[in-house]
Amino acid sequence: MSETAAKAPGSALGAADPNRWKALAFIAIAQLMVVLDATIVNIALPSAQQDLGISDGNRQWVVTAYALAFGGLLLFGGRIADLWGRKRAFVVGLGGFAAASALGGAATNEAMMFGARALQGAFGALLAPAALSLLAVMFTDAKERAKAFGIYGAIAGGGGAVGLILGGFLTEYLDWRWTFFVNIPFAIIAAAGAWFVIREPEGGRNRSSLDIPGVILSTLGLVALVYGFTRAESNGWGDSTTIGMFVASGVLLLAFVLIEARVKAPLLPLRVVTERNRGGIYLSLGLAIIAMFGLFLFLTYYLQIVKGYSPVKTGFAFLPMIAGMIVGSTQIGTRLMTRVAPRLLMGPGFLVAALGMLLLTQLEIGSSYAALLLPAMVLLGLGMGTAFMPAMSLATMGVKPQDAGVASAMVNTSQQVGGAIGTALLNTIAASATTSYIADHIAGASSRSQQQLVQLEGMVHGYANAIWFAVGILVVAAGIAFTCINAGRPDGTTVASSEEGAADEVPVPVVAH
Repeated sequence: MSETAAKAPGSALGAADPNRWKALAFIAIAQLMVVLDATIVNIALPSAQQDLGISDGNRQWVVTAYALAFGGLLLFGGRIADLWGRKRAFVVGLGGFAAASALGGAATNEAMMFGARALQGAFGALLAPAALSLLAVMFTDAKERAKAFGIYGAIAGGGGAVGLILGGFLTEYLDWRWTFFVNIPFAIIAAAGAWFVIREPEGGRNRSSLDIPGVILSTLGLVALVYGFTRAESNGWGDSTTIGMFVASGVLLLAFVLIEARVKAPLLPLRVVTERNRGGIYLSLGLAIIAMFGLFLFLTYYLQIVKGYSPVKTGFAFLPMIAGMIVGSTQIGTRLMTRVAPRLLMGPGFLVAALGMLLLTQLEIGSSYAALLLPAMVLLGLGMGTAFMPAMSLATMGVKPQDAGVASAMVNTSQQVGGAIGTALLNTIAASATTSYIADHIAGASSRSQQQLVQLEGMVHGYANAIWFAVGILVVAAGIAFTCINAGRPDGTTVASSEEGAADEVPVPVVAH
């Protein structure tokens, strides 16, 4: 189909939205709020646990309640955004997230806290895909899209580390409750801006009836999967409930796929995930997040427990990684995306990040921050930022506007499930290596100080072992990016998006045969 035809009346393209850059600012604020919330609460957790009398056994639910609701409801949230309209879903998601944050900040007992976190996750599952799909339908020019997704990718990658800094400041100098209350001004500003600035392109809604069996099966399947990995971290991989959750998840998600292939209006049209490039994006991005989330956890513990850093100092120690992500995403990725094929940014990006991880396998108790951690973090940030940017953009390219919400939800789902897997898998590997090291060396430690030293050495040995696995995972992610993603550079050529003759066309990369 010609470019002229694609811009014919009734097309989703039309004239570019004059407010699109203002809209990006408010979408970025909302995205930052959702991403930093994933780590900001971790810093505040010890103080909140003490104030609310949460037991050690139950404290994981402060994190798990959010992860289950967010991960389980993402596909449903993406479909609701397609049905309601992304602007409405975005504003409602922000309002709900703010209310849930206020509830969490005002919590007086553990039940109130767990409920607030679950509500945050549910509204986050509506907000996150709506934000990404708004970008997908508002930025249609290849160069502008590269810049917009460069900014979005930097926030998606670096927001978690920003959460560590902000969480440290709020917990240390104010009160843990402010790690919740801080979301409210973010949400109000983003919602007000979106309401007045965002103008969603016409013809982008999917008004088909809601696929209720698909909603139930996907939600239960994803919840079982995320909970299985979360439980494995605390109860072990051989735990009967852990195994039961994985089996249940496999059965539910298989049933979901079978139903989606048959129903008239599926929750997740299989064409969204079976297209070669998008499938490669979801898989490689999920693997990269596995490696990255595990590393955040290890470095936080290493800096605070082994090095004795305060929460605020720990947050600042992550700044080189954030800087690397911003440079990789907004400078390297944005400048090269319209010049080279996405796989030539994603593959090398993951390999650069793997090189940073490789440096961290040399971690020891006395390792220098400047000599080892600093260059490793810069490489990690540069690599991830460069890879994330084309991944975010390509994942929503070539889909019909009516499918933009659910395609965006799949990006978030791969990240959320990847985060749950990374935290559980790498933490289990580290814990096992630590236990083995201490058992082998503790007999030779006669004094209490020597025993403490062995325990710290065992902890660092465990981290280094797990980081080797993270290196391998990033290399596999790079391999998938090189082999599965065959889209050419997005040079502004416009082709039919999903079906021949569809009026809902968006710019997609030219596929190299």
